[in-house]
Amino acid sequence: MSRASFYIPLAVFALIMGLGYIGFDLGARNELPSALINKPFPEFNARLLDDAEQTVTRDDLLGKPAMVNVWATWCPTCLSEHGELMRIAATTDVVIVGVNYKDRPDAAKQWLAQYGNPYDWVLDDRDGLLGIEMGVYGAPETFLLNAQGEVVYKRVGDINPRIWRDELEPRFRLLGVSMSGDSAVSTAP
Repeated sequence: MSRASFYIPLAVFALIMGLGYIGFDLGARNELPSALINKPFPEFNARLLDDAEQTVTRDDLLGKPAMVNVWATWCPTCLSEHGELMRIAATTDVVIVGVNYKDRPDAAKQWLAQYGNPYDWVLDDRDGLLGIEMGVYGAPETFLLNAQGEVVYKRVGDINPRIWRDELEPRFRLLGVSMSGDSAVSTAP
């Protein structure tokens, strides 16, 4: 057996591994691309979780910046971020819309009764159709919308104090949303 017959397969293996590392590197896994960035949030007509007779549409999200948070009771990471969402709701003027994704409405209602409800609206997306329109990979995912209803940022993964401080709060400030301790009133319409 010659040396070449040993080194050629080894070189091919190393090349495949190198290309695989470069090709499959996700970089920042929380920054998955979204076709919605700088585009209008999708048109939708969703029932409210707590009142199936009432619906919310994209037009209801216009006029103020908003945070649309995709969550589910079957998602352990959603529970870990829930305390931070409760804090944000209690201390800021951020409009928070929850999208209960591929979940049972009764389980979602019980979950919110147990842990608290940080959402201004909770949309019932039990069939996942709104999630498909939004390009959701799973839960939790969060979209930031400007007052015109355009998606300006997408986050995949939990919202924790560091993510709020470093990623989300600065973006909301740029959109004119007042935060706790701000002396200025929100400049958003």
